[in-house]
Amino acid sequence: MITLYGSVTSPYVRRLRILLEDHDYEFSNVQLFNPEHRSMLKEKNPTLKIPMLQDGEKVIFDSRVIFRYVTEKLGLPAISWEQENLLTLIDSVNDSMVQMYILSNSGIDTSEDRLYFNVQRERMGEVFQTLEKEVQSGSFNHWDYPAICLYCMLDWFNFRKLYDFSEYSAVSKFYADNKERSIVKETVPHD
Repeated sequence: MITLYGSVTSPYVRRLRILLEDHDYEFSNVQLFNPEHRSMLKEKNPTLKIPMLQDGEKVIFDSRVIFRYVTEKLGLPAISWEQENLLTLIDSVNDSMVQMYILSNSGIDTSEDRLYFNVQRERMGEVFQTLEKEVQSGSFNHWDYPAICLYCMLDWFNFRKLYDFSEYSAVSKFYADNKERSIVKETVPHD
C-alpha cells in the first residue's frame, strides 16, 4: 500500500489526494511544525517538504515526481507536453504564493516595493492572464490532473486570502463550476 504524507492545507498534497480518489492508498496528515512529525519527515525526506509518497522502501519527493510515479504505477493516463506546460504555469504561481505566505507568516511585509516581492507579483499577473486565455480556449474543460491542480491552487488562494482572481472571469467560472464536486468537498483545506 502506498502512503501519501502531507498536510490537509497544502494544495500540492490535495491535488494528489484528488487524483488518488478511486485508488487504494493511505493518507498520513503531517504537521510540518510539530516536532514529532518533523523528525519523522527528516528521517525519510531531506527536503523537509510535503507531499512525500512512500511505496514500500521507495520514497518519492515532490508533487510532480509523485504524479509521474503514481501515473506509471497505477496505469493512469499520461499528460501531454502542453499539459506539462500548464502545470508549470500553475506551479510557478503556487510556488510564488507559498513563499510569500511563509515570508508573511515570518513577520516580513511582502507588500513592500522590493525586487523579490515585485517579481512574484509580476509573475502572478502574467501567469493569470495566460491561465485566463487557457481556460477560455478549453484547456481545462476536462477534470484531469492540470484541472485538479488549477482548482487546488485557486481554492488555496481563497482559503489563505492570498490573491483575488475575481477579475479573471473564465478562471472564476472554472473555480465555481468545480466547487461542488464530492472529492473537492471531502478535501477542503482547514486549519
